[in-house]
Amino acid sequence: MHTGHTALQPSPLQKREMEEQEEGMSLESFLKWAADIGVSDSTGKVPCNRLGHSLSLSYFPHAGGRGLGAVRDLRKGELILRVPKSALMTRESLLKDYKLSVAVNKHPSLSSIQILTVCLLYEMGKGKSSWWHPYLMHLPRGYDILATFGEFEKQAFQAADAIWAAEKAILKAKLDWKEANQLMEELKLKPQLLTFRAWLWAASTISSRTLHIPWDEAGCLCPVGDLFNYAAPGEDTVCSEEVDSWMSAPPFQVSSLSNGDCAQTSSMEQFDTHDQRLTDGGYQEDVAAYCFYARQNYTKGEQVLLGYGTYTNLELLEHYGFLLNENSNDKVFIPLEPEIYSSSSWPKESLYIHQNGRPSFSLLSALRLWATPSNKRRSVGHLAYSGSLLSTENEIHVLKWISKKCNAIVKNLPTSIEEDSLLLSSFDEIQDLHSILELGKAVLASREIWAFLEANNLQNVESDSNLLLSRKIRRSIDRWKLAIQWRLRYKKILLDCICYCTEIIDSLL
Repeated sequence: MHTGHTALQPSPLQKREMEEQEEGMSLESFLKWAADIGVSDSTGKVPCNRLGHSLSLSYFPHAGGRGLGAVRDLRKGELILRVPKSALMTRESLLKDYKLSVAVNKHPSLSSIQILTVCLLYEMGKGKSSWWHPYLMHLPRGYDILATFGEFEKQAFQAADAIWAAEKAILKAKLDWKEANQLMEELKLKPQLLTFRAWLWAASTISSRTLHIPWDEAGCLCPVGDLFNYAAPGEDTVCSEEVDSWMSAPPFQVSSLSNGDCAQTSSMEQFDTHDQRLTDGGYQEDVAAYCFYARQNYTKGEQVLLGYGTYTNLELLEHYGFLLNENSNDKVFIPLEPEIYSSSSWPKESLYIHQNGRPSFSLLSALRLWATPSNKRRSVGHLAYSGSLLSTENEIHVLKWISKKCNAIVKNLPTSIEEDSLLLSSFDEIQDLHSILELGKAVLASREIWAFLEANNLQNVESDSNLLLSRKIRRSIDRWKLAIQWRLRYKKILLDCICYCTEIIDSLL
């Protein structure tokens, strides 16, 4: 019997608008608080307690969502934001709380990141009495890093490497939580803050938002500074191929290890490791502040971005919860026989396929040697390591082998690129449960949609239901979508590699 109650419920669009309005008010109070404690984007030598001179909070729907935009034209290298040390949330600043400090000191085996995670939860437990309350209220309530993926979302990656990466991230998060549990209980945290779900939130906050500081490997949470969205490394950034060659060149030195896939750099000093989390700013002791600089010239209204370093899409998902449709640092690893590893000096991590479908320099070198009779490898080793073709027959054999491997991987995956693309294009239509059910009837990959409904206990809901999607379900859909986007890029790299190998083979015949 229809009671009429559903008519009182807001539509998904109205609900989203209300959430955005509440979020806008929260952000406004946060930005005022930040300015009051000395966060400034003024360019004068003496910091002005204001925001809006260089940057403004804006929404960029096709480029990361909420971010910071240029209020005026900005010049490359110009100081655009200064966050004083007193505004940074670090273990040092949080452990000024005597009760927290005493408890933490009893657990020396915990890592710095585990301690910062506990400190964040402890501070959350203070509620409005926390000095950080305006900042804490502005933090996202959910994240999409790999450790947050459920079983269905994890399996949606389809590729074994990605599924295993998600499993490792989840296992590590659970282990960290269990190890820190005794400390959290001693601190008498509220029951909801002792849960694994709460731990995941805090750990995700630290993984995706902390910036590098020289005195603590756990990093710091930086109000306003953590609003910058990610800029993928450009042509001036050293690529992983060059780093592989520098770090692991065989005994005989190679004069040029670049196969044209990435820009050359003048020295090893230009290489930023993953540990150096930020490439466009850093903590400056002389001004006791975290300082951010424009990485390029920006025009008024343009989004201002920061580089975090070079990451594959899977690494971006693991640490930050997003990926890039075009990521020059992405790579695909294909299964290799043990003898391939033992027949050359290249490390496993250098044997991969580039985002553009080309086999890496190291992979081609290793396979050329492997395809050479073992009694002849010593005499041609210097040629293989220098990137030279050993013979037309050898090269064709290697390229056919790579192509066959890529083709076998693609064929063994449950869905095709066409099915993935169709499913992705349909996600924008999802507003409520009814639209998911309709999608299941219309899309080729409907088995996956029914599996999603089953995973979320929605399979028995009547097909004419107009049930609003909960925040939890919407978050699950977002992660599912990320997994599909990742596997789509993965398949495209493999297919591009097959095309590349075929073209080279044809040119050699």
